[in-house]
Amino acid sequence: MAYSGHYKPSNPTKYRGDSTGIVYRSLWERRVMVYLDTNSKVLEWSSEEIVIPYRSPVDNKVHRYFPDFYCKTTGGTFILEVKPAKQSEPPKQPKTRKVSRKYLNEVMTWGVNESKWKHATEYCLDRGWQFKVITEHDLGIMGI
Repeated sequence: MAYSGHYKPSNPTKYRGDSTGIVYRSLWERRVMVYLDTNSKVLEWSSEEIVIPYRSPVDNKVHRYFPDFYCKTTGGTFILEVKPAKQSEPPKQPKTRKVSRKYLNEVMTWGVNESKWKHATEYCLDRGWQFKVITEHDLGIMGI
């Protein structure tokens, strides 16, 4: 079951953008929001407020990518994307000759994500920021 809802920050002055319209699309995203909102080392943050153009390998058209989070901390500025670990690496090719629809969808999803993340990395490098993909494993390591 997917969990989504609206997040009301306890420190709305730290939020860069409209703090009344913050939406999370997973409990992992909500956990990151609570962390960014309450951590004293986070100076400002936002959710899906930055737009990065990218070219999709699926249709070769330019689309708009809204990364999950922007955060400025005492240690630097970051764009963060929260994804399941399974979606953060290329799909494993099936051992059978027959290629399933599921595998083809995974390949397309990976291709689109890879393009988004390439453009996000370039966007960050141009600004002296860092781009990071965070998985459920990273959340545990970070204590989030």
